[in-house]
Amino acid sequence: MKIALINENSQAAKNEVICNALKKVVEPMGHEVRNYGMYTAQDECQLTYVQVGILAAVLLNSGAADYVITGCGTGEGAMLACNSFPGVICGHVEDPLDAYTFAQINDGNAIAIPFAKGYGWGGDLNLEYIFEKLFCEESGQGYPRERAVPEQRNKRILDEVKKVTYRPLTDILKELDPELAKGALGGEHFQEYFFEDCKCEKLAAAVRELLEV
Repeated sequence: MKIALINENSQAAKNEVICNALKKVVEPMGHEVRNYGMYTAQDECQLTYVQVGILAAVLLNSGAADYVITGCGTGEGAMLACNSFPGVICGHVEDPLDAYTFAQINDGNAIAIPFAKGYGWGGDLNLEYIFEKLFCEESGQGYPRERAVPEQRNKRILDEVKKVTYRPLTDILKELDPELAKGALGGEHFQEYFFEDCKCEKLAAAVRELLEV
């Protein structure tokens, strides 16, 4: 599994800590981490939480990433932005129990963590425990297990609803403010990682057109 890490500008200074915690947990499981930044608060590419949603949607819908780890000060803005787009089911995760139940009940493909609210002594350990519980088992198995059948049914219903209520991402990208969209995809390593990992030529073409590359 390719796991993408995205930080917006208010919490960019924590990128290295978050990335280290994520890699420590998931690389022994056989997963690969792609760090899309922001890497520091001084990065030329300054991502807002809205742009986090755009970037997450591009990565997940194209197959360049299988899962997105993101957040903001409270986690709420990043979650709302991610869920504004098709192909993204993002949960708000504050602790390991949130991570486990979201993975098992909701079977999503992104989480938004509050990287400022409540982040103090032991914050790095909390991140490790979140990532452990998020990826410790195959997702979507249900919790408690006797609830697996109705929970899996509800997830399928949600997937079908989202197909009706969302438009294709390629159409959305054409109608977004060009500078907003370009800024979301303007990270230092975006083109290097994205075009190597992208599995959807239609989305790759849309991104090339947007970035004029």
